[in-house]
Amino acid sequence: MPPGHGSLPRIAIVGASSLRGKELKQVLENRSFPASDVVLLDESVMAGTLTEAGGEPTFIRALEEGSFEGARFAFFAGTPEDAERTWRMAQKAGATVIDLTGALSAGRQDAGPGFTVVAIPSLAPVASPTDTRAANGSSNSSSGRVAYSSPAAPVIIACTLAAGLAKLQPQRMVLTLFPPVSERDQAGVLELESQTAGLLSFREVSQQVFDAQVAFNLLARYGEGGRPHLTDVRGAIAREVAGYLAGRASVPAIQLVQAPVFYGYAFVAYAEFAPAVTPEQIEAALAGLGVRIAEAEDAAPTNVSVAGESEIHLARVERDPSIAGGVWLWGVADNLRLAATNAVRIAEELVAKSPE
Repeated sequence: MPPGHGSLPRIAIVGASSLRGKELKQVLENRSFPASDVVLLDESVMAGTLTEAGGEPTFIRALEEGSFEGARFAFFAGTPEDAERTWRMAQKAGATVIDLTGALSAGRQDAGPGFTVVAIPSLAPVASPTDTRAANGSSNSSSGRVAYSSPAAPVIIACTLAAGLAKLQPQRMVLTLFPPVSERDQAGVLELESQTAGLLSFREVSQQVFDAQVAFNLLARYGEGGRPHLTDVRGAIAREVAGYLAGRASVPAIQLVQAPVFYGYAFVAYAEFAPAVTPEQIEAALAGLGVRIAEAEDAAPTNVSVAGESEIHLARVERDPSIAGGVWLWGVADNLRLAATNAVRIAEELVAKSPE
């Protein structure tokens, strides 16, 4: 029997010092996830860092053999490299793996033995998991252990729009995403901060992360030294979206434009329908799928207004003035909170399905 069954589960967070790891810990606390203990793990250089969990002081521990002893869930929130190196260790210890790094996403790595399920609980009404064993909560059966891939914010956004609107049969859908620098963790945030201060002081700016000027700028691609390239990020998002939708909805065309913002994933989507549908029909199709649609008197959502929110926020749907059946959607989501909440909801559903 896996650890934690019949009692409050023990949780391990790998990459606890990352922005995703910190957000994940906060979401677990905010949602009062029933855990007996939360073990914070990271690479050895971060081990010993003082932090807090559940209002109590604690230390980040080095990630090593035995780190997952007794853990029911192991969340991977740091680098894909750390996840690739240690997720099997967690699974061998009996923990259910929930990966937020993309290391176990479709097309990146073979998850064998066992299988990987990309899970977005908010889309259960319109797009259930493709593997029935995962849908039934068989996380560590003898036939193979399930590892869960919890997608990043852009994948959740794209899948939500495509799956939600599928029954209205759009002829085409185009999605332009504006990633914040926090998608590159603390290094991206510090570089934008440094570039902004440097440009205002007429100093040379650092470009170690993006190899380009992000501050006061929009980028269709990074400099040659920026890794991963923006086109590679776009390709990975498109593959994950196509893998999750798996023929259940049309895959939107996706473009990325790097924005000079710290947090919040903004996007604009164009969809075309024949016959034409009303904005109200579109809003009704997306309601209940983790989407909050602005009231008529509300301002459109912004990167600032969605901070700390767990849902995708949409402005009111607008008709295109030139093309019959064409509509535009503007929205924003807190990229860290959306991704962390999705991962915690996966664990919540597994706990709810577990035998007492």
